[in-house]
Amino acid sequence: MIRKSASVLLWMGMTTVCIRAGADDATTSKLDSLFRPLANDRSPGLAVLVQKDGRTLFRNEYGVRELRTLTRIDAKTNFRLASCTKQFTAMAIMLLVHDGKLRYEEELGDLFPDFPADGRTITIRHLLTHTSGLPDYEALMEMAEKASGPAWTAAHQIRDDEVLDLLKHQTRGNFAPGSSWSYSNSGYVLLGLVVAKVSGKPFDRFLRDRIFEPLQMTSTLAYVSGKNSPPRRAYGHTKEGGKFVESDQSPTSATLGDGGVYSNLADLAKWDRALRNGTLLSQEEMKAGLYAARLSDGLEPHWPTQAGDDNLNPGKPVSYGFGWFLDAYKGRARMWHSGSTQGFRTVIERFTNENLTIIILCNRTDLDPSVLALRVADIVSAQE
Repeated sequence: MIRKSASVLLWMGMTTVCIRAGADDATTSKLDSLFRPLANDRSPGLAVLVQKDGRTLFRNEYGVRELRTLTRIDAKTNFRLASCTKQFTAMAIMLLVHDGKLRYEEELGDLFPDFPADGRTITIRHLLTHTSGLPDYEALMEMAEKASGPAWTAAHQIRDDEVLDLLKHQTRGNFAPGSSWSYSNSGYVLLGLVVAKVSGKPFDRFLRDRIFEPLQMTSTLAYVSGKNSPPRRAYGHTKEGGKFVESDQSPTSATLGDGGVYSNLADLAKWDRALRNGTLLSQEEMKAGLYAARLSDGLEPHWPTQAGDDNLNPGKPVSYGFGWFLDAYKGRARMWHSGSTQGFRTVIERFTNENLTIIILCNRTDLDPSVLALRVADIVSAQE
């Protein structure tokens, strides 16, 4: 039986609060049993939200924000979203198109006149859909440091303008724009710079003014060290020799458009509601970003054949819109994205025909929230 009234279960020992509104006891128990063994009150952990038709089916937090004070994770704990940031970057671009200040077919040569000739015909659409052919900026960092010595560390991180400078010094891309597909953090760093250039506002401020404040996502921000700071911040961790070690920052942790947003369950529930209700853009305007990209020859794109950190399915077909993967799961339509960075793993899964959303945020790298989210989807589906 579906319970319409909310209830709160207080579990002894860990004092974890499990909130359910609309899930039956069996579903709640199965979901909690999936996550409870993964963390305790002395380990970094995760925050989980499951929403159906805008109502909370399940929300729970496990583990601590950081190991120094053992402060518990709660619904307002801010995690670095990593590549789940890309959906906000894409929305910022779509808002500028809505404003009439930008076109999806606008070329980099128009926006950055000194961009190398080989990349001047890259369009905003190419950047949004990972069909630009831009080289990976982390590979370019490695090449630069081999030639000139160490330049970036966790304390001296690469910034967006430095990424742009590295790209401007390349004479050739990985492939002609639109001719192939390769997941590109470089492209989304450039999109953040495009937002700043076209809007006349720093990227973090544009996100605040046009997305976060209108949606009352009061704790969400694009983190710029020395300028702002995530409230109730979770710190990232990795496991070394069987023990967790704080590993929160890397040389690439300061770039913005590809992975710089921090957020939490409470605010991401508002983001999910806005997407469902068309609060920022009408459903008609959103359609542009929810078509799977095709290559310039009309063919379906594929992941690169060579395995790599950002290559989830080497050689297999890929469906990607503007900041979202769009491939179905067991025949169930969805839009989703995962994130992986120093100390953090995240995922947002939206099963669009079912109005089901699953959000999992981890401040540790030994968990796979994408796998966990699909197990949640299976559990919820089996109980319906």
